[in-house]
Amino acid sequence: MQLSHRQKVVLSTVLVLLVVFLMLALTEGAIRLRQWVKYGHYGQLDAIYAVDQETGLRVPVANASTRTISINSSGFRGPAIKQPKPVGTLRFAFLGASTTFCAEVSGDELTWPYLVTQAVQDATPDINIDYVNGAVPGYTVESSLRNLRKRVVPLQPDVIVIYHATNDLSRETRSLASEQGIYEDGSAEEKSWLAEYSLLWYLVEKNLRLNDLQRDAVADKRRLVFSPAALGAQFRKELTSLVMEAREVAGIVVLATFSHQVRPEQTPEQQLIAARSALYYMPFMTPHGLIEAFTQYNEIIRDVALETGAVLIEGETAIPGDSEHFNDSVHFKDTGSRAMARRISEFLLKSTEFQTLVDGKRSGS
Repeated sequence: MQLSHRQKVVLSTVLVLLVVFLMLALTEGAIRLRQWVKYGHYGQLDAIYAVDQETGLRVPVANASTRTISINSSGFRGPAIKQPKPVGTLRFAFLGASTTFCAEVSGDELTWPYLVTQAVQDATPDINIDYVNGAVPGYTVESSLRNLRKRVVPLQPDVIVIYHATNDLSRETRSLASEQGIYEDGSAEEKSWLAEYSLLWYLVEKNLRLNDLQRDAVADKRRLVFSPAALGAQFRKELTSLVMEAREVAGIVVLATFSHQVRPEQTPEQQLIAARSALYYMPFMTPHGLIEAFTQYNEIIRDVALETGAVLIEGETAIPGDSEHFNDSVHFKDTGSRAMARRISEFLLKSTEFQTLVDGKRSGS
């Protein structure tokens, strides 16, 4: 049967659309497969979290898992937690956000809380040591305080390690940017309807936005005007409250200064690359502004440790600010997680306070 010109055009259009649809479907499948190979899940990680009705906190779902992340029956990342705590056990609890939860590393045994616990266990084989990874992506210091009260206190930790900065900094600077009329709250997380269902489209949108933000940072458009010394009042207050309540629970409370990839010694081009993900959430900042802001927050961490009697672990720049150690502006790769664990465990093992605690466990006191 001879097709008319119109029928040929329609048929050609349909075939082209089918080919385009097939190519997009194959690309979507390839991206999801790569996501699974790299992170152990096909899409975004939202499925392993739920809102706890009692606390209002976003928490991991008990017994949820991906290929690289296991949530135990108590709703924390990592191995099962024995309750009640066995006599003579020294228990760590780690409080923080995504930089402590460590979704970017290749498995539960490469999170820095696990590696810290293992290093201390290896150095003190005569006592049993376990841990609770109480971190949840997106948490601020205030979230960790509620998490401590409702979920961590019943687990009777002996040592509480606190690692916070970036989410509180993001919250504060967004508020300032909103006051200056250069940021609309929630705009950094806005996604189109299609991006909710397609990982390909989500990544396209995100990368286009990141490219725009980099261009704006270079052009110095709509930048936040702030004094670094004026930052952090709320962070200081809430961190002090968290440490003081943690000290009522545990024998030792540890504050670690915050590591990030953006460094003063980097070239402007290197700083832009290192700052890329931070600029996604704080699009009104510049790499230089991020360095100044993180420096101020780390000074507050030092002050709070001194004022509250918490053990302070410094050395945030000992972890190299490069793509071998960082997955993005603040999250560790496997190598960075190992470096972070060495930073924490080596200090603790030399700490007089920690050795006293260990000796008490040995003697049964």
